Amino acid sequence: MAKKTSSFAGLGGLVFSTDAGRHCPDCSQPVDACTCSRTTIPEGDGIARVRRETKGRGGKTVTTISGVPLAEEPLKELASALKKRCGCGGSLKDGVIEIQGDHVELLLAELIKRGFKAKKSGG
Repeated sequence: MAKKTSSFAGLGGLVFSTDAGRHCPDCSQPVDACTCSRTTIPEGDGIARVRRETKGRGGKTVTTISGVPLAEEPLKELASALKKRCGCGGSLKDGVIEIQGDHVELLLAELIKRGFKAKKSGG
């Protein structure tokens, strides 16, 4: 009979300590001193590309923004502000901001107003 393994077997490591508070699960350092990839700015040319997509979404239109030169936390804040600006929902997946609906021109203007280099991508 095969030995049962716990579903938590690969999740070892310190998560919280009263000495330093929360620890990063990737580098095991305190969150304030985290040096892993969560806090780094992604590689790229620094141009935010805005495009309209419908493929693989059941015919629904989604506007995506990729290549924004921001770390994870500021990117979440930007995504939230853009969703509020458009008055619709959306998400942040793997560094790509997805906004529901066709808002390419509005998002281009908003990104340029916020000081980003942005251009329309695709057709």
